Amino acid sequence: MYKPSLQYSVLIALSIAYASPAATEDIEIIAVTADFRGKSQADITSSVSIITDSMINDRLAQHLEEVLNVAPNLNFSSGAGRGRFIQIRGIGERSQFSEPMNPSVGFIIDDMDFSGVASIGTLFDVEQVEVLRGPQGTAFGASAMAGVIKLKTADPSSTASGQFKVGLAQQNTWELAGAYGDAINDQWQYRAAVQQFKSDGFIENIHLNRDDTDNLDEFTSRLKLRYLASDDLTVDFAWQYFDIDNGYDAFSLDNDGKTRSDEPGFDRQETHAFGINAHWRQSWGNIKTIVTHNTSDLAYGYDEDWTFVGFHPFEYRSTDYYFRDRDNSSIDVRLTGNNNSLLFSDTTRWIAGFFYRQTDESLLRQYTFADDDFTSDYGVDSVALYGELETRLASNWQLISGLRLENTQVDYVDSKQFSDNADDTLVGGKLVLEYQTEQSGLWYAGIYRGYKLGGFNPDQRISNAQRLFDPEYNWNYELGTKQFFFEQQLTLSAAVFYMDRTDTQISDFTTIAIDDTDATSFVDVISNADIGKNYGLELQTRYNLNETISVFANLGLLRAKFEGYRNAKGEFVGKQDQAQAPDYTFNIGIDWHPSDKFSVHVEADGKDQFRFSDGHNELSQAFVLWHAKATYELNDWQLSLWAKNLFDETYYVRGFGGFSNDPRDEYAFPEPYYQIGDGRQVGVTAQFVF
Repeated sequence: MYKPSLQYSVLIALSIAYASPAATEDIEIIAVTADFRGKSQADITSSVSIITDSMINDRLAQHLEEVLNVAPNLNFSSGAGRGRFIQIRGIGERSQFSEPMNPSVGFIIDDMDFSGVASIGTLFDVEQVEVLRGPQGTAFGASAMAGVIKLKTADPSSTASGQFKVGLAQQNTWELAGAYGDAINDQWQYRAAVQQFKSDGFIENIHLNRDDTDNLDEFTSRLKLRYLASDDLTVDFAWQYFDIDNGYDAFSLDNDGKTRSDEPGFDRQETHAFGINAHWRQSWGNIKTIVTHNTSDLAYGYDEDWTFVGFHPFEYRSTDYYFRDRDNSSIDVRLTGNNNSLLFSDTTRWIAGFFYRQTDESLLRQYTFADDDFTSDYGVDSVALYGELETRLASNWQLISGLRLENTQVDYVDSKQFSDNADDTLVGGKLVLEYQTEQSGLWYAGIYRGYKLGGFNPDQRISNAQRLFDPEYNWNYELGTKQFFFEQQLTLSAAVFYMDRTDTQISDFTTIAIDDTDATSFVDVISNADIGKNYGLELQTRYNLNETISVFANLGLLRAKFEGYRNAKGEFVGKQDQAQAPDYTFNIGIDWHPSDKFSVHVEADGKDQFRFSDGHNELSQAFVLWHAKATYELNDWQLSLWAKNLFDETYYVRGFGGFSNDPRDEYAFPEPYYQIGDGRQVGVTAQFVF
């Protein structure tokens, strides 16, 4: 199995960055909509990756998990139908069972917050995926201690435009999708999109003689309306509906992708979302009001014994099912000053805002070996005031200061007579010094502070001492640059960072014996470590060699450790690598356009080995995945032949260790167990874009 070295990935990045110059071509300006002012990527004073619609199309990506490896220092874990738990710079959740979701990484679709429910991250009619690394405390508060991922979908416009897409691939995979937008009259515009995607998946259930127990069945639809009420007032209405009905049958006793489950699991989500965004332009600036509401029904379950009645002794069988209803409502009122309302002797632009969010989540857990069903209700009310100042210190120097003051009230009660509440006031923000000229690009040095809420461990089998965990703070110190070379043929973005985490929240687990059996059950436990240190580098480059060939390389280096932690087994850990934090990640590739009608795209994603969990020592091995696409274009039609994981590399997206689930050896030998990532898949896709 090929294992890339860190030196190899660095050489690739440097060879691309210092290739010989070519002819001049204008650089595409990409606005970052997650920024308050919608600045271009080259003007954002933090480490940002933009995955454009063309990059999504190059990979024929259906879901967010298929493009995350493009961005440096991004990782994800599965343990579900999709890889919906995301880590940025080694920080982020890896699973969710009975505990309420307390995200470290924000997940936004347009202006709607879906943090913690990234299984709806489908990518049809998405213009770009924005990845903001590091704390985003000023803009997003408690949902963005590690960073934010935002999906920006296509907006209505005054001219007719749209696309139609059909695709077929191995594993009985097919896709049918369409989007269209136009003006109704001078004041109203619209955009509608709908997609159905299905696949049998890569798992073979040898007990049921089926190859679709780990299937994907994803329906996405949205409608966006734009009302041009006047020259000064624009109101956008958005409705989104997702129906995700995925299977979940991933773990096998022999780690070979051949399961024996007699009750395969599921990973489902049905979501309705509605939002209004009113933008009112004034002589002194803008007033923006964003109102959103979304409701989700989530169902997740699995065959805990991974086998069938008769395979285990004593007719043992076990399932674990979780059903959640989640409601999330928010209002954000933002005042943005322009050059007519400068402060402090006309040196400072300003932003001020008010934010309110209410989240309610109810849970029903049905577990075979529980005495009765477990239920819980979890509610969070958040009120925040925030502001940002951009102060011009000199012609090329600017100081950006942001502050967010957020009060959260949390209430929790469950059917085991446990209840608690918390009232915390948390403070985040940033202070960034920026230097920028047209000749040398942008340099910045900043201090950023993010935070996340404390919470509760609801499982009654743990001790009272393990019941509560404290809020966590994250200080991020960062130095970065955005540069253009060789008459703008080479773009380069680089950042070095050091993150100092206090009361680091650690996601651990222990196993508890099931009465009258030799089997064990998982119990998740979240607690705090004294110290967490995450530091590293991010480098992103793209170089246009000539009119037909361009190459790119993205590299992330990361060291992440925590100290002073007593794990769920009661053992004291002095220092340990953080989970889901590979020492390096990289993405490299080439685009070749030998003619106006034909193009070839080849790229590779790689990452180092990493720990799956803070609670055991099992590692994901280092791996590289290659992807390729050849496209023929005729007028508005595109026909693509593509392959994902071209060399059929075996890699893992979730793993456990330290226990045995195998009755063939009478549960005597602890073994590692892995959820295997998708194998090679070849397909063809036709698109009509106008």
